[in-house]
Amino acid sequence: MVGRLPDGEIPSDYLPLLRWLIFTGVTLFGFVLAWHFGLIRLMLASDPTHISAIICALYLIVSLHCLAQTITVSRELNSGHRAFALVTRGAAKLSVDRGDVVVGDGVRLPRGHIASHLRNLVLKAGLQGHARLDQTLLLRGLADALRRPHQLGAFAGDALMKLGLLGTIVGFILMLAPIAGLDAADRASVKGSMGLMSDGMAVAMYTTLTGLIGSILVQTQYYMLDAATARLFALATDLSEVFVVSVLERGPDGQLQ
Repeated sequence: MVGRLPDGEIPSDYLPLLRWLIFTGVTLFGFVLAWHFGLIRLMLASDPTHISAIICALYLIVSLHCLAQTITVSRELNSGHRAFALVTRGAAKLSVDRGDVVVGDGVRLPRGHIASHLRNLVLKAGLQGHARLDQTLLLRGLADALRRPHQLGAFAGDALMKLGLLGTIVGFILMLAPIAGLDAADRASVKGSMGLMSDGMAVAMYTTLTGLIGSILVQTQYYMLDAATARLFALATDLSEVFVVSVLERGPDGQLQ
């Protein structure tokens, strides 16, 4: 294809995925250590409510979702860098052909959120004529589209913490329940009640600890994902404001073919 960039000139950006892999590797190392020293088995054995196990399972599911979104954002960054390189070399001519943005000598931009945003800009410029091109609403729509899948992270982090607090309440209920029928004169009853109270305290502590750790780890993962998304949005803003809007506002070069 005429005007195609050599693969060596197209930057690759998998830094968000690399950061997620490093963070997850450190987390797995900590999990292996906790398993080696018997802390995980002790937690599961001391929690008859299985709230801690539920928190761990939810954390695994949410982490896989974050991985999928991180891969998506990394691919979008690669497509954005390719689109940036193509547009900067052929920005004098922009058109839309069968839903794809065409620049320069018939080079099509790789599909993605950035290409869709540029397509909407070209279509809007062609429909409104030579008036000033305002992309504020389009940028808001792009930001919403990029961040919408990340809402699960905020919900999951809050849900894991609340599950830990739920386990705390359940543990205190189990701890205080034996006191109602406690006979201070019966040593065997007191000894049995102390055992039940310690079991309830274990449930409260383990579920709280698991919920807090899970919430912190989930929020950290999605914080890194949000940072990568902000980079992608900044790339789209720079490309559209500097190289696309200025060309489309000039007149004939910005008209649809």
